[in-house]
Amino acid sequence: MSERLSRPAGIRSLQLGETKVTYVPDGVAQLSPRHWFPDTTDTIAPSYLDESGYLVASVGGLLVERADRALLIDSGIGPVSAPAEPGNPVGAMSGGTLLDNLTRLGRPADRIEAVAFTHLHGDHVGWVGHEALSGAEFLFSEAEWQHRDVVHHAPPAEVLKEMEPRVRTVTDGEEIFPGVRVLLTPGHTPGHAAYVISGDDGRRVIAFGDAFHTPLQMAHPEWRVSVDHDAEGAIAFRRRLVEQLTEPGTVGFGIHFADVQFGRVAVDGGAPGWEPVDE
Repeated sequence: MSERLSRPAGIRSLQLGETKVTYVPDGVAQLSPRHWFPDTTDTIAPSYLDESGYLVASVGGLLVERADRALLIDSGIGPVSAPAEPGNPVGAMSGGTLLDNLTRLGRPADRIEAVAFTHLHGDHVGWVGHEALSGAEFLFSEAEWQHRDVVHHAPPAEVLKEMEPRVRTVTDGEEIFPGVRVLLTPGHTPGHAAYVISGDDGRRVIAFGDAFHTPLQMAHPEWRVSVDHDAEGAIAFRRRLVEQLTEPGTVGFGIHFADVQFGRVAVDGGAPGWEPVDE
């Protein structure tokens, strides 16, 4: 597994009975361990780092398909290319493959009925102004959209204004697609949301967005993230999510988890650990 911890993910799918979930790549970003987790003195295992010493964060969306219907959770970063800058928590970023990958999967963007966003950060709302997504409804938690003006790294005000007619706000526990419900997890942003996808095979996937950025946080939910809106709130929800992810039949989806995005949390007499799930 070690090589998968430091490389961007390709397309990966899980079947949950009649529901299929697929990670759709859009690009990759680097996260500086020292600046992303400013309070920790723990050494990050080299297996998690690329040749430049950064954590590898895959960027993309999660496609949820059932029969002829399709929902996308997050939409990547869009066609972006930016170099690393010294002292910045985020290193080099690149994106732009999401639309091509959706077409490759036989589900082009114009066949997506809605995009459910975990939050308003730019690496999750890519492509929102592209005509390919012009037929999709945009779903945000009520708290996230209400507080959009205070979310750092959100799209510019003019983009938010263009999005507004297509936005529908959703609430905790609301079913937004067959078997998909909202799970509010504020902290990273004021209205950050996870999504719970329940299959008719008895399994469920919790797509937890940026509640976690690396599998290492399963053992260290207390690590403060420098870009969290409410660091203590985020830590509290991480602890709760770790507990939920240990429950039988539960699979987590970490959108930034390099090439191990689907996994379960196991506790074998020690700290919780992330075990990749590939089917």
